Amino acid sequence: MAIAVDLVGVHGTRNAGLAPAGHAPADKLATRVAGRIEAEIARRGWPAGESLGSEVDLREQYGVSRAVLREAVRLVEHHQVARMQRGPGGGLLIVTPDAGPATRASVIYLEYLGTSVEDLVAARLLLEPLATALAAERITEDGITRLRGALAAEPDRHSPGMWSHDPLNVVLGELSGNSVLRLFIDVLTRLTDRYAYLGEQLTPDELAAARARSQQWHASIVEAVIAGDAARAQTRMSDYLDRTAAWLHEHRDGPGAGPGPPADTSPAKEKLAEVMAARIYQDIVRQGWPVGQVLGSETGLLDRYQISRAVFREAVRLLEYHAVARMRRGPGGGLVVAEPEPQASIETMALYLEYQHSTGEDLRIVREAIELGTVSGVTARRAEPQVTAWLDAAAGWPTTGSVPADRFHSELAQLAGNPVLVLFLRILSELFRRHTASHRVPPPADVAGQVAQAHQRILDAIVAGDGCLARHRMRRHLAKLSPWWH
Repeated sequence: MAIAVDLVGVHGTRNAGLAPAGHAPADKLATRVAGRIEAEIARRGWPAGESLGSEVDLREQYGVSRAVLREAVRLVEHHQVARMQRGPGGGLLIVTPDAGPATRASVIYLEYLGTSVEDLVAARLLLEPLATALAAERITEDGITRLRGALAAEPDRHSPGMWSHDPLNVVLGELSGNSVLRLFIDVLTRLTDRYAYLGEQLTPDELAAARARSQQWHASIVEAVIAGDAARAQTRMSDYLDRTAAWLHEHRDGPGAGPGPPADTSPAKEKLAEVMAARIYQDIVRQGWPVGQVLGSETGLLDRYQISRAVFREAVRLLEYHAVARMRRGPGGGLVVAEPEPQASIETMALYLEYQHSTGEDLRIVREAIELGTVSGVTARRAEPQVTAWLDAAAGWPTTGSVPADRFHSELAQLAGNPVLVLFLRILSELFRRHTASHRVPPPADVAGQVAQAHQRILDAIVAGDGCLARHRMRRHLAKLSPWWH
């Protein structure tokens, strides 16, 4: 089935199988133990406050040393799914997670890829108007109060640009009732913060005028949502995103401009090691992410950041988990800048969404929006040599449901050229895998052939440059597959 395929990574390497947790090397025992602990928490139904056992109990249960268990616990604590409590009645306690680790993992990876303003705009235009329409359909008295509160608080915000982290957009994501939309929108708005940073480029009067225009648009969106007018709310959000994207392009150095200086967004309650990991990450970004460069020896970095060896080593573990940097021992060694991979982001996001009990309908709604966006992207780029070559090759794929046809959705996303959409599709694929791992119902024998034929019809429309027809056929194709998302 095409919907169950492991998607291809942004750099084009096939992910043959997803590890239990993290993207650390497969032989890293602590990472595997962390994955087993998280799987046990999910199996129990995430009972916050319940103890999984003492350190001694857990060492015996997983058959590992104290050092390995403690490193596994650090990863679990970083995901905010459990924390170790010392003393009588202590142990590894299950906690209620928040979205922080999941969103940070995605922002790190997408920023490394050099995600462009165009990529962000395209992704936001696919998801935020959809969330706004759903919020209008589901608005309640409590939701109205929250929206008006977010709107009233805007004049007190002191952001460096017009499009900085939009509390209103995040609230609309929450009011959509779709946990996947909510989390993806949080990622997009946080990453947008980095591109919306304009420093000293604007005068106070320009900033004031930009904020006033933004607040006017927000007020019109809120008005439509409260009225329950989903179509009007969706249209106003689309118009707002188009206008603010144009404003952002006008006030930055150019359409390909990257993120500005990173802001320190670490929550106040974070452990010191997490704060230090964020500082080192920010320094790497400021240097242009020089993969392979040694940032310094352990001794030199302890002196630079004025922290203890224990805090530094825990910070390094977090950086290694996200493949931001790795510690290399021996002569010429030190903390080396690494090349991030998507797996930490994919699994952390999927873990959080699993806790949120994301439904098959949540997955279907978001996947349809993203898939329709990729179809539009590929249709627009169909004359480019890489796309043309793929379309020619795909036209020769068998229509009997063989393995090549299973690559259709993942490679289509690649060709659309938007790394945000590729990552989000991989997260949906991992979440689907988790949903169906224990109770997947095999599709009827004739479904594979029908899927391949549907793919070919979508391809025919793309080759003809008929984007509307291609989206229509993709929508019908996904609707027929929806039973396997529930």
